[in-house]
Amino acid sequence: MYEVHTEITLKNGYDVGKASEGGINENEVRQVTVDAVVDTGAWTLIINEETRAKLGFSARGTDWVNLADGGKTDCAIVGPVEVWWKNRWNLQNALMLPNSKEILLGAIPMEAMDITVDTRAGKVVGAHGDQIIHRLY
Repeated sequence: MYEVHTEITLKNGYDVGKASEGGINENEVRQVTVDAVVDTGAWTLIINEETRAKLGFSARGTDWVNLADGGKTDCAIVGPVEVWWKNRWNLQNALMLPNSKEILLGAIPMEAMDITVDTRAGKVVGAHGDQIIHRLY
């Protein structure tokens, strides 16, 4: 078994909104480009403390999560985060996993951006090639 990684850019959704309204300059939007572990077993975006700090988020609440090792932990809910993969993006909250070094790109943001894992090539690809198809159900 091997890990699939992909580069994603995360943006502070509040900043993006302020920039679109002229409240701040586009270059003031807090953002970070990271190497994320693609985890189709995770349902959402998982970030670490370092990424949370760079994006300038405070906790909006907490949620209990089940970990891959069978344990449970309390995670901060942060966001909104714009998640960008190439020309595709999604806006959502993220969970901040304490003591994590990695960023996990889960199934919901992948589905929202119409991307999937090409297991033969070991990389992330558009689920429908270069055409983005959103399901309305």
